[in-house]
This record gives sequence, structure tokens and C-alpha cells, in this order.
Amino acid sequence: MSVTPATQRSVLAPATRDEHLARLRSATVDAPLDVLVVGGGVNGAGAAFDAATRGLSVGLVEREDWASGTSSKSSKLMHGGLRYLQMLDFKLVAEALRERDLLLEHTAPHLVRPIKFVFPFFKKVVDRAFIGSGVMLYDAMQSVGRKRAVPFHRHLLHDKMLEVFPALDGDEAVGALEYYDAQMDDARFVMMLVRSAAQHDAAVANYTTVVDYLHEGKRVIGARVRDEETGEEFDVHARETILAGGVWTQEQQELAGADAGLEVLASKGIHITVARDRIPAVPDTGIITQTEKSVLFIIPWDEYWVIGTTDTKWTEEPAAVGATSSDIDYVLEHANAVLADDLDRSDVIGVYSGLRPLLQPVKKGSGASTKVSREHTVMEVEPGLTAIAGGKYTTYRVMAEDVVDFAIKDTAPGRTSLTTSVPVIGAQGYEELRRGRAELARRYGFDEVRTDRLLFRYGSLLTDVLALIDEDASLGTPLEHAPRYLRAEIVYAARAEGVRHLADVLLRRTRLDYETSDRGTAAADEIATLIGRELGWDDETRRAEVETYRAFIDARLAGEATDSDAAVAAAIEAAPEVPTRN
Repeated sequence: MSVTPATQRSVLAPATRDEHLARLRSATVDAPLDVLVVGGGVNGAGAAFDAATRGLSVGLVEREDWASGTSSKSSKLMHGGLRYLQMLDFKLVAEALRERDLLLEHTAPHLVRPIKFVFPFFKKVVDRAFIGSGVMLYDAMQSVGRKRAVPFHRHLLHDKMLEVFPALDGDEAVGALEYYDAQMDDARFVMMLVRSAAQHDAAVANYTTVVDYLHEGKRVIGARVRDEETGEEFDVHARETILAGGVWTQEQQELAGADAGLEVLASKGIHITVARDRIPAVPDTGIITQTEKSVLFIIPWDEYWVIGTTDTKWTEEPAAVGATSSDIDYVLEHANAVLADDLDRSDVIGVYSGLRPLLQPVKKGSGASTKVSREHTVMEVEPGLTAIAGGKYTTYRVMAEDVVDFAIKDTAPGRTSLTTSVPVIGAQGYEELRRGRAELARRYGFDEVRTDRLLFRYGSLLTDVLALIDEDASLGTPLEHAPRYLRAEIVYAARAEGVRHLADVLLRRTRLDYETSDRGTAAADEIATLIGRELGWDDETRRAEVETYRAFIDARLAGEATDSDAAVAAAIEAAPEVPTRN
């Protein structure tokens, strides 16, 4: 595969994984890394990218695939947090809006794009006054000292509301407010952050589990890790270790034997997908409204709608989270409360579930050094081990800056963050490529939808994907059972995006587990054949990957037919998404 010289170091190929593991092994007591980051979600990937751009030597390990936990199961929004205005948290909203606009305009315009929302009113005077004043303030905070990245809001009277979003129930909604935020593909965003860290010389490895923390006296000096692909264990020494464990934070703190630590609880949020033609609307326009327990989003995405979410306590194994039948019914019920034509279970294409890490207040008198913001906390849980938890996707960059600043304040002072100016990989050259999209479409025979989809997935890295088609024209054809994706995209995922298993492609490099009614099982054979050639699989391995994925989907579907979190967790724990190592 030909890649541009500027992105060569970012390539996460099978061979480069071996090289990254070798670099982690070489981090010894006498030559430690400056920073080792544990956890490959958005916080860990962001911290690794931040530290690497400062010129520090960095390692990043994740026990499963990049973004395999919470960070691939969000509402896929980069939003300012409109609901926080109700809590009068103006500072947090202003920060989130600054970060959203930075992503849109400079650091990730290829991964984050504007989206328009309609917020319906059900009480003409009260809602228009209360919600309207809140959104006016929301918009005003975007205009302080900088050019606006999205249009200003506007009020919609009843008839105009139905013109913009004709699927709304006009008998219930008396008017609406239209405003803008932004959206992204969460799993791809994290993977691109990881590649960005690698581009700046970070050593990164997924499917690499921390099995213990190394100590010198009471100080943490790194971690012992296990390569889950081979079973090999080795030590990685580091001057500072950052824990970005999300809902697994307490588990890792206990593994480290920490006396102090962050307390994180798990709250389940589920989303469903339905076909775009089931909810008529103006393109790129969604719905947001409040429910008694959470916020309801009806979000346009590609050829379907993402609808969510729930907010319920989860006490089972975090890795085995799944939706129950009652979860799905809850989302449908609240969507139907605002839609003119009801949806039912037959409209549901797919379902995905994730856990929000709910950070609990730090206990007074813990004696630990901490930095607390409204939404996230950084804590030294042991000397040499710094944990971060909480926060929201939009402010991941601020969180990364905070945790790296905190971790290196004694070992590498003066190394300031550069991530307000250094873009995520794929941003440089993106605008030029986008301006030439008509010629690109003509050359490769793509329609406008596919061209825009590819640009939004890859940015300027699309030239590397297209190079595969130039070398082998058959890779320019769509997958037989998932024509949304080209065969070249699957090969590229194996050659450059860190894929190790079939589920990595079906769940995260594509989103076929909720984009197709068969949850990606029909495309599994073709995809396994394509990536198997790149990863050196024999027929037995390929079959095992396909069978394992299909069993995993069966387990999720079984859970969706029950009303018990415990039953869901038991089914999913018995059918992991990747084959277990012999």
C-alpha cells in the first residue's frame, strides 16, 4: 500500500504493531518512557496525542480494541452542552463551545461537521421564553471574541416547524427553535487520535492488557502488560503513568494497590437506529427534547437515524453491557411522543449500548493531590500514577491537556500543550481535497453521497485508500452485503487502522452492527476474507472469527428480548466479540 510520506509513521499495520511492541519492551528502568497511558478510549488517546506532540516519549496500551468501551457508543455529538445552561454552568458550556469550534474549524474538520437541531415547544409561551433565552445565551457564548463556526439560531412558528421537520407531531408541538451543534463518528475519531499520537512517535498497541503495575517503593514506575495476541508478558517502565480507564478506573486503581482513588459509577445509555425514510425531514436536521430521565436525540446519520438515549444504573460486568427489551421500548415510546407517525420494533435496524462513567465527588481528607473541574477530575492515586475520569467527548482535548500537565509537572515541567494548533491526522490537505471532490467522484465513478461519506471518514487520508483502488480496481467495488463500504476500505482498515479481529471492522472501523438489520453478519464472510489475507489468517482462523462474531450478535439479540440486565450480561459474557486465545 502506498501512503504519503507525511502519514507513514501513523500507519497501524500488522508489522508496525510488532515494532510498537518492541519499543514498549525497550522502555527499561534505565531508559523509561516519559509517559505511559493506560486506556485507549478518547481520554487515553487524547492524552497520548497531547503528550507526544510535546516531544515526550509516550506509550499507549489498550486491553481490547481502540474505543471498544464507552468511546464507540456515544450519541456521536460534539456539542456545547446546552442542558448545562439549566444548571447555570456557564464556564463549562463556554469551554465546550470553544472546543467544538476548534474541531470544526481547525483541528478536525474532516471528522466533525455541523448539524442542525430542532427543539420543539409544547407550551407556547413558557417553552419559547425559557428554551429560547437559553439558546440565545448558548449562541451568544459562541460569538465572544471569535468568528462563529455555525449559524445563529432562529425561532420557528408552527407551520415553519413542520416545513423543516414534517415528521413532528403538529398536534402536540406548537413551535420550535432551530440551532446548530456538531457530530462525529466516535470510534473513528478515537482511532484517528491514536494514529495522530503514533505519527508523533508514540508507541501504541491495542489488545495489550495491564496485568500489574510496577513499583519502586511506593512510586509507580510503569506496568507489566500482556500481549493478548501471543500471551507474552513484559514490563514497560515509565517516569509517569496515566490511567484513563473510564468505567474500569476503580478496577485498575485496585490492581495498582492505590490507597486513594477516583470513584466511578456506570450508567447505561442505549441507542437504536431506524431507516431515514421512516422519519421525513429536511437533510441534516435532527430533533432534541427532554424526557423525565434523560435527553432524547433523533439524529440524522448517513442512511439512517440514531435515536437515544436512556440513563439507567448498570451494576453488571462493564464489558458485557447490552440493551434490554424495555430499554428499546423506552426509546421508541419517547420518540413516538414527538413524532406524527409512530415507530415500532419492526422499524429498528440496530441497537448499541454503552456505559457513561459517572464520576463521584472526591472525598475530603483523602490526602491525594487533585485537580477538579465541573465535569472531570485528575488525581494522583499513587506517586507516579495519575488518573482522570469524568468529562464529555467535546472537551477531550482540555482533559488531555489537564492530565498531562498534572502528570509531568515534576518530571518534565515546561513542556506545554500544542494541541490547539496541531490538527488530528487527515485534516491537513482536507479542504483542498474536498474542493476537488467533483473530479474525484468522476475519476472513480462515485456518486455524491459516497464521495462525501469517504471524505468525512478519512479526510486527506482518502488518497491512501484510493491508492489501493489504483493498484487493484476490484477494491473499488462495494461489499456485496454492505454496499455502503468499498472493499478498499476494509483492506485499508487491516493495513493502516490497527485491526486485529473481524469485530474491530464490523463494530468500529465500520458500524455494520447497527447499520444493517442483520447486524453485519451477512457481510462477515467477505470482510473476514479481505482482512484475513492482510493478517495472515488460515481458513480455521477465518472461520473462528466469523463464528465468534455471529455468536456475539446472537447474544446481543437474545439480550434485547429480555427485560433483565443480568440476563443480558450473562448472554454477552458467554459470547465475547473476539475469539479467545488458546
